[in-house]
Amino acid sequence: MTEQQTRFTTPFTAESTAAEVIDGIDLTGRRAIVTGGASGIGVETARALASAGAEVTLAVRDTGAGERVARDITATTGNQGIHVARLDLADQKSVAGFVAAWDGPLDILINNAGVMMTPELRTPEGWELQFATNHLGHFALTTGLHDALAAAGKARVVSLSSSGHQRAGVDFDDIHFRHRPYDAAVAYGQAKTANALFAVEANRRWAADGITVNAVHPGAVLDTNLSRHLPKEELDQLVSSGAYVFKTPQQGAATSVLAATWPALEGVGGRYFEDVNEALPYDPEARGGVTPYALDPDAAARLWQVSLDTLDTPAR
Repeated sequence: MTEQQTRFTTPFTAESTAAEVIDGIDLTGRRAIVTGGASGIGVETARALASAGAEVTLAVRDTGAGERVARDITATTGNQGIHVARLDLADQKSVAGFVAAWDGPLDILINNAGVMMTPELRTPEGWELQFATNHLGHFALTTGLHDALAAAGKARVVSLSSSGHQRAGVDFDDIHFRHRPYDAAVAYGQAKTANALFAVEANRRWAADGITVNAVHPGAVLDTNLSRHLPKEELDQLVSSGAYVFKTPQQGAATSVLAATWPALEGVGGRYFEDVNEALPYDPEARGGVTPYALDPDAAARLWQVSLDTLDTPAR
């Protein structure tokens, strides 16, 4: 949020659910993709979109799990238009295949999937896994789907960041930890900062195409696969310390659903939302908010070019 912008607020709170946010919104005839839609907040994000009549594709690594979720969403919403497609964001061939298979316009893309606090792992290209999955995979997916988004008119893209971005900006001199010691939390923070910066630059580039892009922090949600790499004792300590107010998956999905569907957000992009409202500037005492470096337009433009160069992709 810059000094020239008015902070965007809503009637909702941290306790609001995705169902409450989408109540009264009609998405009939709209098409949506939710990455990581087979678990955690991805399921509830997809369910909310389906409940409003959208045709939803769950883009997932495990298509068996995706099919089970699709059946459950159909059973709870009555929406028969729930599809499943394989997508592994750490595998650029998988991303390219998904993009090539997509046909027609795309109204909503929610870049929900991600990994957190992994041990030091690398893709076959040598890219650090958290950055490769959380940022580069979604960058390739979204830029690859640009024309489909533009064809829809008034399309929305939601990039899931995290309060973890407060741990680190993007180290452009050593993104992939080839020279500095690997730190799982720093790597996660860098990737989540990248997710926020992506929204800034994508919105700048694509607003004229009718595409609105925002970043969201869903909140701390216990019942997901995202925390699977955290040691149990560390997770238990976080819960018992009271440092975080944990949300249900339904509450965690609310901010994504707001950014994807709220009518008043049409054309309002390049921002960072949490607790179903635009975030305040980072406050170490309050734990919440967005850091200046996660919204820095110069860093966002630099990251875009680095991503294009890394993927050897033509500019969009």
